[in-house]
Amino acid sequence: MLGVMVTLDGTPVSADDLLPLALTNMGHFTSMRVDADGSIRGLTLHMERLVRDSKIVWGASVDTERVREYVRRGLEGQSGPCVVRVTIYDPKVELGHPADANDPHIMVSVRRAGALPPEPLRAMSIPYERDLPEVKHCGLFGALHVRRTAQLAGFGDALFVGRDGLVSEGGTWNVGFIDGNGTVVWPQAPVLPGVTMALLQKHARGVEHRTAPITLDQAKRMAAVFATNTSIGVRSLSAIDDKELPTKHPVLDTLRETYLSVPGETL
Repeated sequence: MLGVMVTLDGTPVSADDLLPLALTNMGHFTSMRVDADGSIRGLTLHMERLVRDSKIVWGASVDTERVREYVRRGLEGQSGPCVVRVTIYDPKVELGHPADANDPHIMVSVRRAGALPPEPLRAMSIPYERDLPEVKHCGLFGALHVRRTAQLAGFGDALFVGRDGLVSEGGTWNVGFIDGNGTVVWPQAPVLPGVTMALLQKHARGVEHRTAPITLDQAKRMAAVFATNTSIGVRSLSAIDDKELPTKHPVLDTLRETYLSVPGETL
C-alpha cells in the first residue's frame, strides 16, 4: 500500500518545516497523476502552472528542473498509479509580515491514486467564489467549507455559483457541459485554468468546444455534465441539486478515451 510521503527540497519534512504553512496557509501547488509506468499527462503544463503562480504569489521564479528532481526522489520505491502534489511555499513566512517572504521552497507529497473513472458525482449548487481563482493556491478553507456543507446535505461536492448567478467550477475541479448538439461548453467565469481541461480541449478530436456564460438553470438542462481534474479524469455528474442528470453520453465516452490516450511525459 502506498503511504503518504512528504519531502521539502528533497529531504524528509519536519514539523518545524510544516508549521509556517499550517499557520499561514500561504502557498500554491499543483497535483499530478502519475501512471504505473511513471509518466505524467500534461507534465509541461503543470510546470508552467508552478512558474506562473509563483510569480503571482511570491514574485519569484521556480526552478522546474529542481521540481522534477524532487518529484523523482519522491517516487522512488513507489509502485502503481499515484498522485504527486508539489507545494511551493516559504518556510519563513509570517502572519504579520507576508511581504517579507520571497524565498519559496519545494514540498513534494505522494499518495495513492484512485481508480478511473470514479463513480458519478451528485453536486449541490452553493454561492461561492474563490479568492484569486486563476491561481491553484493553498487557501482551501472556503472550498472545503462549502464541500462539507454539500456533503452534510447528502451530496458529494459543491458546484460554485457566483454573485452574477453564473456557474464557475467545483470544489477542486473544473466543470464542463455537453449541450444538445454534442458541443462541450466550458463556463465563462473566473475559474482555475485546469490542466486536464486544457488537455481535453487540445486532444479531443471531433469534439467542438466553446466557452459561454452558464446559469444554474442552463446547467441543469444540459445533455450531460462532468467534472474534470488530474486525479479524476472525466467524472460524470449524476445530479445538480434535485435535478437528475444523464451519466452516459457519447461525448463523455470520447472525452474519457481522449484523456487516457494523451501521451504521458517522463520526468
